[in-house]
Amino acid sequence: MQMLKKHSVKILAMTTGGLALSALVACQHLQTPPDTNAFQSGADWPFYHGNPHGTHYSTLNQINTQNVSKLKLAWSFDSGDAFGEGQSQSDMEGNPLIVDGKLFFVSPKGRLFCLDAATGKQQWVFDPAFGEAINTKQRLRGVSYWSGTKEGSDGKEQRILFSFKKHLLAVNAQTGELIKSFGQDGKIDLREGLGRDVDSVFVAEVSPGVVYKDLIIMGSTGNTPGHIRAYDVRTGKMQWIFHTIPWPGEFGYETWPKDAWKTAMGANAWSGLTLDPENGLVFVPLASAGMGDKDFYGGDRTGDNLFGTSVVALNAATGKRAWHFQLVKHDVWDRDPPTPPTLITVTRDGKSIPAVAQATKAGLVFILNRLTGESLYPLQEINVPASDIPGEITSPTQIMPLAPEPFARQKLTADMLTTRTPEAHAAVAATFSKLSSRGPFDPPSEGGTVLLPGMDGGAEWGGSAFDPQTGLLYINANEMAWMIKLRKQQPKLGGDSGEAMYQNLCSSCHGLDRKGSPPEFPNLEAVAQRLSTAQISKQIANGSGRMPGFKNQLSDKQLANLTAFLMGDASQTLKASKEPVPAYPSTKNDPYAFDGYKRFLDPDGYPAISPPWGTLSALDVNTGKYVWKQPLGEYPELAAQGLKNTGSENYGGTVITAGGLLFIAATVYDNQFRAFDKATGKLLWQTTLPAAGIATPATYSIKGKQFVVVGASGGKNPKAKPGGAIMAYALP
Repeated sequence: MQMLKKHSVKILAMTTGGLALSALVACQHLQTPPDTNAFQSGADWPFYHGNPHGTHYSTLNQINTQNVSKLKLAWSFDSGDAFGEGQSQSDMEGNPLIVDGKLFFVSPKGRLFCLDAATGKQQWVFDPAFGEAINTKQRLRGVSYWSGTKEGSDGKEQRILFSFKKHLLAVNAQTGELIKSFGQDGKIDLREGLGRDVDSVFVAEVSPGVVYKDLIIMGSTGNTPGHIRAYDVRTGKMQWIFHTIPWPGEFGYETWPKDAWKTAMGANAWSGLTLDPENGLVFVPLASAGMGDKDFYGGDRTGDNLFGTSVVALNAATGKRAWHFQLVKHDVWDRDPPTPPTLITVTRDGKSIPAVAQATKAGLVFILNRLTGESLYPLQEINVPASDIPGEITSPTQIMPLAPEPFARQKLTADMLTTRTPEAHAAVAATFSKLSSRGPFDPPSEGGTVLLPGMDGGAEWGGSAFDPQTGLLYINANEMAWMIKLRKQQPKLGGDSGEAMYQNLCSSCHGLDRKGSPPEFPNLEAVAQRLSTAQISKQIANGSGRMPGFKNQLSDKQLANLTAFLMGDASQTLKASKEPVPAYPSTKNDPYAFDGYKRFLDPDGYPAISPPWGTLSALDVNTGKYVWKQPLGEYPELAAQGLKNTGSENYGGTVITAGGLLFIAATVYDNQFRAFDKATGKLLWQTTLPAAGIATPATYSIKGKQFVVVGASGGKNPKAKPGGAIMAYALP
């Protein structure tokens, strides 16, 4: 591991909740055998990622390595919800559910569809906006299914639970009708129960909750603490809450400043949860202990900040902590665990150990005993550079696994810069010479720091897949560099001018120059050419995707002025405004702000690092060694010039089958849906989707016929036509 040569290294056994444990021998007396239904799916695909363990694995084998080349389009269904020219890009990231011959998915505008899984014919559609025009995307990666005995009868009841903006909703799976007895008229307001004023916060959830018995356990995202909550699936009543930012008297409270629990945000489970029903545990990947600027500057949150950037195991019935493992202490790199953990089995000395694998944005895989949190491979504690930002106190050490090795490069050096063209190399070399690049824990700086892998990788939200037949874990990843830069905080501006409102509320994501970091954070310099005044105003007020709404922070006048500023009204600039613009006093603990999300790109918009820019890897969890690794995806225009197999950004995960196959779409620019030999990585089949399939596929069987489906919406490539379709493939 070359990037660690200059650091002093301490080999650890492992820590879990601060207790030293053996690194190599699990607590065998605590083992339980794997549940054959919990780590695989069969004819149905009834859970997010196929099964409670989140393995993406199916026992179906009708489609196999010998006949997959004959796969054809069986049916397609267009939701009609692709966003048109001038509107937000479509973003259909969901993993469909298939139960009893019905397929459930959510469109880019948040509508819940039920299709006949054999034909693609629409059965019903539920519109959570109740007919109101939606001009902004609703990112949702899946829904939850529950069935049980109907109260007051012997009949069976089936519910689909899913989120739309601030609400968790319950819909009758048979009829598509809202179940009014759930919560308040069929909805739960996710802003409630967090200990904050509901009118001052923005809350949503992009990943589905997990169903355990008659509970649905939910994470969230937003400008709030990310406390984990469980609700009764019948009534919607909250049954328990776990404080991810500890309250006084709770474990971890001392890792924060006093009373931080009252104001701190983050430590949320936006990437989804994983369930171990056999042992009654739910595994929670918690994001960094900050939001917005606080992701990258932690001067007001000194300490390790539990449970930020951690994996936490909770008792699914009570919400009590079983164990925790902190991946990054005092995270100022936004190193959120981006995927739900994958529950696996590790074989060692002839014994099976129930384990959990967590792939990370940093390109690492942590493999932990599922019942104790103990690492099954040795760890190392490394000394890392200290921050030179006034007020910032970073942790002097961090933890990394000695095995498995990283699945993405960890440190950008001059010899790794692009050589695509001499001009591109010269440009990125000039930029690189001004940046700090000291490895994976080089702190953010005023001059700029390289982050490799970047903020959208290594692993992403599609998650890893586990094959219980072979013990292989499959991980698709992004491998590009980003830049982190801090700037001295602009004082909050007084007055009501549009530019003052922009600097106060919008500049941390879209930049003071309004250039943003497309597509996640759009360029707003010419937003008036894409959206109308009404559309801009509505998006500012209500939010969209990962953007919160600001209607509770702006008066009607301020909202109108901010909209006018973005529309190009020169009278709303600070220079033209006749109003006084005094600066509000800035707090002494918040003197630095994040300078915006910036990929490290060459002048033509391609990654500044040499390929591969996206990869697909197969890891043997029993040995900690990679069986194969290869580029995933390419840029069609570069391939036409002879630069092929570069890999590309990819989002959405894989599906593994007993037929020897690995299915994946995911790639942003080439719109391909591929099938590989899972043992060797050999490409066996591919087809072109109408838009990029930035979603995890699903596979199922109807009357003995196997199908593979994937959503095709695009959403990451601003140059491509967006979509909103489900594509289903089968043998002729």
